[in-house]
Order: sequence, then structure tokens, then C-alpha cells
Amino acid sequence: MTYLPNIIFAVLLLCGIGFFIKNISRLRRNINLGKDVDVTDNKAIRFKNMARIALGQSKMVVRPIAGFLHVIVYVGFIIINIEVLEIIIDGLLGTHRIFASLGGFYDVLIGSFEILAFLVIVAVVVFWIRRNIIRLKRFMKPEMTGWPKTDGNLILYIELVLMFLFLTMNAADYQLQSMGAEHYTQAGSFPISQYLATLFEGMSESSLVLVERTAWWLHIVGILCFLNYLYYSKHLHILLAFPNTYYGNLEAKGKFKNNKAVTQEVKLMMDPSADPYAAPAEGAAVPEKFGASDVTDLSWVQLLNAYTCTECGRCTSECPANQTGKLLSPRKIMMDTRDRLEEVGKNIDKNKGQFVADGKQLLGDYITNEELWACTSCNACVEACPVSIDPLSIIMDMRQYLVMEQSSAPSDLNNMMGNIENNGAPWPFNQMDRLNWKQEL
Repeated sequence: MTYLPNIIFAVLLLCGIGFFIKNISRLRRNINLGKDVDVTDNKAIRFKNMARIALGQSKMVVRPIAGFLHVIVYVGFIIINIEVLEIIIDGLLGTHRIFASLGGFYDVLIGSFEILAFLVIVAVVVFWIRRNIIRLKRFMKPEMTGWPKTDGNLILYIELVLMFLFLTMNAADYQLQSMGAEHYTQAGSFPISQYLATLFEGMSESSLVLVERTAWWLHIVGILCFLNYLYYSKHLHILLAFPNTYYGNLEAKGKFKNNKAVTQEVKLMMDPSADPYAAPAEGAAVPEKFGASDVTDLSWVQLLNAYTCTECGRCTSECPANQTGKLLSPRKIMMDTRDRLEEVGKNIDKNKGQFVADGKQLLGDYITNEELWACTSCNACVEACPVSIDPLSIIMDMRQYLVMEQSSAPSDLNNMMGNIENNGAPWPFNQMDRLNWKQEL
């Protein structure tokens, strides 16, 4: 019976890590449903972007209040969980505060953890107030109802509970140390939890041990549950922000990619020696479709973007189309892409690794034509995103499908393209008549 807690802990740890690995495998499978794209260039620049944007949070602090609070939560949550390593070792070996031998350095570590835990609690409370009492406009958009709203609040509650469990565990430990309880050696500095310890004054040693052990178990189980909850939450960006910023677009934001098939056609038209009626070379790739109508038509980088979306709404709040009342919300574009990708993934799981047509697609069933054509292609959403997501690339690919596959575009745009084809300019005038306006002067 002496080793029973260690065995239970090992089983819980293996289960938690096992489910996490399963979720990550499913995530990779879904992302790899996208088309291949070469992003192996400029590795030094990519690593620099990842360090600056994902690790350094450079784009997050553009909005100082939210940015500063997010940095506190980010740094606090990452650093505090260094103690998880000690908890895991203690749980497996049956020890208690195994790193206590570090002496003064350990005291500084625990003290820093506690201060950060307190700051995380403050930041989480402010975030909750901003969402639910102040009700910032970007959190009240139509796409932020139902699960997205629940998820946003639920993650705050989880972080709050985990921090309180951490401080409660330390407070009971501090009280047991002061009582000279067996197994609870003098170790650590407790600048915050020492004040919570006053709540436990007068309690017996056995009761304090029960409080400390309960908080200890709930804390580690909560972390394992949180780890597996990430897949279903917008907080997946905790893991994906790093690869997403690494694989971010390095081209100037105003530069759009050319369609290879169209580029080849233009080259043939410009080559006087080319035979326009020649059959394609043997083995030449023929595109199945132009643009994108479903998630499998997008690149894997775009699908990674969708899973990385933090749903913070900075893109939508900066979007001029959304500000003027149009239906377009760049955040919704990313959320819809992720939701459709999840639906496709579940379809594959249900049908033993094969996708069975379900009569649905991203275009039409999730994202409407009206949303796509409302975009001004200004790149404001791309510039605003704190983790280098590019909603515009998805919008432009879907527009390309509408124009080149369905000949579906707003009448004004069709008229313009017809004028360019017939008159060499967007205006409905013959080239010979372009200077007629001078006669009216």
C-alpha cells in the first residue's frame, strides 16, 4: 500500500500524456489535409520572427493594457509550470519538494512562482471583467456566441482555479513546515501563501496534510486535464503560436501570389513562338480547380493558421469592412475554417480513414459570398494578428474559385473585367474614344 499513490499518479500521468499525444496526432492529420507548400526558405528570418512574435510577444503589446496583462498570464503560466516538473518527480518517487536541496535558489524560485501566480489571478480577473462586465465590442460580435463565449470564460476559470490550488498547496505546506511536521522539510519562500496560511491556524496536522495533499492532487490533475482541453479550445495557440509564426508569410503584405496555371497561360500568350494549341507536356500538372472552395483546397499553412486563431478579435476590430457594418469578420473566417476542418476530420475518423462526401463545403455552408466580397484586401487583419495569422490569403483563394470556377462575382467587378478584356482598361470606352473628354473643355 506504500506505493499505491505513486502507482495511481503514474497511471494518471500516462493517461494524460497518452490522450494529449492522441489529440496532437489528430491535429497533425487534419492540418496535413491541406495542400503542400514550400516554407523551408529563410530559416534565420523565420526563427527571428518566432522569437520576436511568439516568444517575445512583440505584437501583443501593441495594445498596452491587454498586452501587458497577457504577458503576465503567459510568463506566469509557463514559469509556474516549471514546478510541475518537481510535482511529477515527487509523484513518481514519493518524495516531497525534491529540489529543496537547491537552497537559496529554490527559495527564490518558489517566491517568484507565488508572485507570478498572484499577478496571473489579477490579470485573469481583469480579463473576465473586460469580457463580461465592460463587454468590449470585439468580444460581442455574432461569432462570439455559444461555445466561443463559454470557452473564453471557461479558460479563465481554469487558470484561476489552478493558481488558487497552487497557492493553497503552498499555504498548507508552509503551515506544516512551521509545525515541524514529518516529511515537510523547511524549504521555499512563500511571500503570498504565507498570508493564506493564517486561514489554517488551529487546524490539526492531519487536517493540514489532507488540505495540502488534496490541493497537490487537484493541481496536477487539473494541469493534465487542461493539457488535453487545449485541443478543443482557442488556447491551442499556446502550442501552435511558435510554428505558426515560424511559417508565417515573409513576403510584403501587399504582394499577392500568382496562380501558376494562369501565369503559364500568360507566358504562352506573350511568347510569339509558342503554339497556343499545343497539348500540355507529358507529366505536366493540371490543377483540379482554381482557388479554394473547401478546406482541402487550402494549404497546410492556412489550416495551421485556423487552429492557431486566438479569437482575440483584433483582426475584426481593425477591419474597415466590419467597422462599416459589412458581414465580413476575419476572425469568423478563421473560426469557420477550423470548424469545417474539424468536421472533415470527424468524417474521416467515422469512416475509417476515408472522407465520405457530406454535401457540404467551406464556401456557402460556412462562409458566404457576401463576406468574401466585402473584403478590401487592405491587410489590416494580417497586420493586427498577434500570432501571424493571414485571413486574407483564405479570402483571396476563395474569391479566385468564385471568379475562375463559377464565374460568380459582383456585377460591377464583372463589368470591369469585361471592359479590361475588350477595351484594355476598366472604363467602358473604346480605346479610340478615350480622349474625347478633351473636346468638352
